[in-house]
Amino acid sequence: MKKILVIHGPNLDLLGKREPGIYGKTTLDAINKQLKNLAKKAKIALTIVQSNHEGEIVDIIGDTKNKYNALIINPAAYTHTSVAIRDAIAACGIKAIEVHLSNIYAREEFRQTSLIAPVCCGQISGFGADSYSMALTAAQSLLNQKKK
Repeated sequence: MKKILVIHGPNLDLLGKREPGIYGKTTLDAINKQLKNLAKKAKIALTIVQSNHEGEIVDIIGDTKNKYNALIINPAAYTHTSVAIRDAIAACGIKAIEVHLSNIYAREEFRQTSLIAPVCCGQISGFGADSYSMALTAAQSLLNQKKK
């Protein structure tokens, strides 16, 4: 069975309440429920975590090797600042997909640079909560390609 880890970064626990004009009204619980339902149908074992702490996210990523086949990560604000998360993804040796609810390239200039994207297979942004389901589909496709 394929195993995928989903990491939600800082402040994503506030979804549905925090700036709904940018991030939408969907809660993190609703996103997780949708992901779990999609994973169950696809026979994927899904682990989901959320942390507001950079070091904890780095530790979680560092512990992925030989446990997970792919990583879906929304590093949130750490997208633009965390060399540590970038290095952890590069070192872990599993396929990673970066996710964002908003289109970071249509926002403030400082949000338009991702330190994480270059160490990921791809990035999905701007589709609200659907960005996560698209990322799960992309991860599944990447894992299926690996078998060929």
